[in-house]
Amino acid sequence: MYRIGQGFDIHKLVEGRKLIIGGVEIPYEKGLLGHSDADVLTHAIIDSLLGALALGDIGTHFPDTDPKYKDIDSLILLKQTLNLVIERGYIINNIDCTIFAQEPKMKPYISLIQKKLSDVLNINESEISIKAKTMEEMDSIGQKLAISTQCIVLLKRSNNEN
Repeated sequence: MYRIGQGFDIHKLVEGRKLIIGGVEIPYEKGLLGHSDADVLTHAIIDSLLGALALGDIGTHFPDTDPKYKDIDSLILLKQTLNLVIERGYIINNIDCTIFAQEPKMKPYISLIQKKLSDVLNINESEISIKAKTMEEMDSIGQKLAISTQCIVLLKRSNNEN
C-alpha cells in the first residue's frame, strides 16, 4: 500500500538570523524568521510525511507556542516525524521538493542538502529530489522578502517490495 503526502511552508527573510535550509547553513545576509530554526524545506517535508499518514501538520505535533521548540534544529523534528512513519509500518519511497527563493542561489547547496536529509531519513540521496526556482522578481519571494518550499512524499508499506 502506498500513501502520498504534500507539504508547503513559507517564512519571512529577516536580518539577524541564520539561513538554514534542509539542515544546511547557507551564507546569506538574512535568515528565516520562525519559532524554531525556521528551516522551510525541512518543515515542508515534515508536513508531507504527516499528511501522507493523515496525522495533521507540523503545528499540531510541534506547536510554536511550546518553548521547548524555540530555536530547535528542525532535523530533530524531522527525525521524530520519521519515527511516526516507521511506527505505522511505512518507509519513504521518494521525496520531491521545490525551493522558491529569489536569493540566494540554491544550486550550490542542493547536493549538501540531499546528503544531510538522506542521513537523517536513512534513505539514499537518489530518493530525494530538490529543485530550486526563482519567482522572476514577482510576489514576496521575488522581492526577496521570503522563501517557500513545496514537497511531495510517497510512502510505502515497509513489507511491500514493489
